[in-house]
Amino acid sequence: MAFNPIAKKEYYSIGEVCQITGLKPHVLRYWETQFKGLVPVKNRAGNRAYRRREIEMVQLVKELLYEKKYTIEGARQRLEDMRRNAGDQLESELAGAKVKDTFETLADDLAGLVAYIDAFRRGEVEPGSPGSK
Repeated sequence: MAFNPIAKKEYYSIGEVCQITGLKPHVLRYWETQFKGLVPVKNRAGNRAYRRREIEMVQLVKELLYEKKYTIEGARQRLEDMRRNAGDQLESELAGAKVKDTFETLADDLAGLVAYIDAFRRGEVEPGSPGSK
C-alpha cells in the first residue's frame, strides 16, 4: 500500500492526508472516533488540520488494519499496549510504518520509470517526464 511521502509542512488538510495515505475522508473521520491519538486540530473555519504526528499515526493504523489484519478493537488495544509498555515502542512502530511506506512508494515510482523507459525505447512516447503528454 504505497503513499506519497509526507511533505514538510506544519498542518495538512484532510484532502492532503487522503492523498498521502490513500484513504477516503470518511475513513479518517471514523478513525478519529476510534483512536485516541488521532485528534486533528480544527482551524477557525472548522476544517481539520492534521500535524505530521497524526499522519504517522494514520499510517500505523492503516498498517495494523489493512496489512496485519487487526480488527478496530485489536488495533486500538495494540496501540494502547505500545503506549503503556514503552513510548519508544510506539515511536519505533510509527517510524517503521513510515519507512516501509516510503520504500513502497519508491519501488512504485521506479517501476513506473522503467515502464516509461521501455515505452520510450519502443517509440511509444516522446522524450520528457513520464507524466507529460
